[in-house]
Amino acid sequence: MRTSNPLLNDSTFSSSAAIPGEKQMTLQGTVNKTGILLFLTFATAIYTWDMVMTRPETAMTWVIGGAIAGFVLALITSFKPAWSPVTGSLYALAEGLFLGGISAMYERQFQGIALQAILLTGGTCLALLAAYSMRLIRATENFKLGIFAATGGIAMVYLVTIVLGFFNIQIPYIHDSGLIGIGFSAVVVVIAALNLVLDFDFIENGCTHGAPKYMEWYAAFGLLVTLVWLYIEILRLLSKLARRD
Repeated sequence: MRTSNPLLNDSTFSSSAAIPGEKQMTLQGTVNKTGILLFLTFATAIYTWDMVMTRPETAMTWVIGGAIAGFVLALITSFKPAWSPVTGSLYALAEGLFLGGISAMYERQFQGIALQAILLTGGTCLALLAAYSMRLIRATENFKLGIFAATGGIAMVYLVTIVLGFFNIQIPYIHDSGLIGIGFSAVVVVIAALNLVLDFDFIENGCTHGAPKYMEWYAAFGLLVTLVWLYIEILRLLSKLARRD
């Protein structure tokens, strides 16, 4: 049950075996928890969206605070899956503050881009879920290893970009709106999308192996992390395409 999502890995379910007689994780329960987390994300996203549009001078505090809080809560939840009913919900609220502000900033530059990114993210998720359900896509071991390696490579590129940014050095081309930059973003979007397939597979295995009930929250949290990443990458790709028009 390998997945490139660091929050959903082999050791998670193996270290969280259900106690006999305890309620177990179900697919429907995971779907319900995912819906709750998405609702919480949208709720706080609306708040910072409105703030950026009407009071941009005070918005950055909430946006940056949401990003930092989301990162800290993601780390806590990854080490303490049993806390995910609380920390996962708090993560969704914090990430909503970040996403709402970032989306509004892009929207001010390119009208309609946020809605396009939301629709593309949702459509991609549903299309891959349908393909996975019909077994058109299979999460084989080689497939998982390939996505894991690609995701790790992308993470390294972003880490290097952040470190170099402290010294006012930028990696050329990949963050521009040229063909190389657009191609890079397109590849990242594909890798982020394929992580959803691995997450679906992992959730299915968790239900099959009788993980404890709280793992529904943890699995929903991990899926939300992937969706957030996919949405941000689609937003970046659309902005690069818009700058070329």
